[in-house]
Amino acid sequence: MNPDNKNNQVNSKKNTLVKTGIVSVVAGLLGGGIAYAGLSQVNNNDSNNAPQTAVVQPTKSSKSSSNNSQMTNAFNDVKASVVSVINLKRQSARSSSSDEDLFNSLFGDSNSSSSSSSNSKKANLETYSEGSGVIYMKSNGKGYIVTNNHVVSGSDAIQVVLSNGKKVSAKKVGSDAETDLAVLTIDSKYVTQTAQFGSSKNLQPGQQVIAVGSPLGSEYATSVTQGIISAKNRTISVPDENGNATTQATVIQTDAAINPGNSGGPLVNMQGQVIGINSMKLSQSTDGTAVEGMGFAIPSDEVVSIINQLVKNGKIDRPQLGIRVVSVNELTEYGRRKLNLPSSVKSGVYVASVSSNGSAAKGGMKARDIITKIDGKEINDVVSLHTTLYSHKIGQTIQVQVLRNGKTQNLNITLKK
Repeated sequence: MNPDNKNNQVNSKKNTLVKTGIVSVVAGLLGGGIAYAGLSQVNNNDSNNAPQTAVVQPTKSSKSSSNNSQMTNAFNDVKASVVSVINLKRQSARSSSSDEDLFNSLFGDSNSSSSSSSNSKKANLETYSEGSGVIYMKSNGKGYIVTNNHVVSGSDAIQVVLSNGKKVSAKKVGSDAETDLAVLTIDSKYVTQTAQFGSSKNLQPGQQVIAVGSPLGSEYATSVTQGIISAKNRTISVPDENGNATTQATVIQTDAAINPGNSGGPLVNMQGQVIGINSMKLSQSTDGTAVEGMGFAIPSDEVVSIINQLVKNGKIDRPQLGIRVVSVNELTEYGRRKLNLPSSVKSGVYVASVSSNGSAAKGGMKARDIITKIDGKEINDVVSLHTTLYSHKIGQTIQVQVLRNGKTQNLNITLKK
């Protein structure tokens, strides 16, 4: 069982948002070989006994459909920038054999103690997990790669496998567990292509996209799958390794196949622009039913904001309101009735709960409030809430406009971690 799967999968009776990573597989080469040989023998026997027949050959098409051409071009725009990311961890080296230890102890080898001590300190780097990444910038002699935090978390060393198969060392610039993003660097001499970010703001459900990465590891590097955008700003609860929902994330939902190992790879639009970083998939429903075609990617607008801060500071210090929320425009009609939302309220962020010691609680915010503005800026959904909130610093005071029981109120909230 691969460590990435072992650490991140959740019990079957919970909504399982599994962070994807490499899964160890052994191809059934023996079975495949036997089947192929058997089929070849049958074909040979048939050809010896049966009369010759006409052979149908495929006809080459002079042109492909415009849609296929667009997606092929989009893939070509990013394929050389997509890499496999290998998380290496140290494993203690085996000390000398028991027979050698016995010999040393009986005959007083003067080097035995120092040799044993030296061996115990030795360690080999071994592959712990694999994921994907994308080279997005070349600057100051370095190539910059964005990937998922969980792909490189806990690593003792990191390697990157380029699209041409070359394996090179990488260094971690910074990482952020909350958004599940990390930035790595490699020597710029290895960079032959950089991907370009597009804005995720104007994505539309039904829009075609491709996911590029290394499903099942670098053996299948630069694999591409196609799908559509199912939702452009889905708010989900992200569980920790114990299956407890600890944070919320606003993500792009897609049915493009995102398999273990795709983590950290790009979600790309038809113009060849990166509009998301693949991070998670929903593997089963609450009753344990297997789920297919529900993958999630971190929106590019958030990615750009986070990685710029990571390059500059190596970490993210962000203010927190201490609330759990949902976008009003994501609620169903049943949900709106359940929450008694006025029909006139079309957008904003509904506050489901407020932490007692958080910034929001101390500023007077209450559950069932609807956040509509921060410092005069419209808050239409969770994405705009995060974007506006994270543009402020810890210690600053912001004015938050909320709708409470149909009436507008202004709250002054001092931000803290």
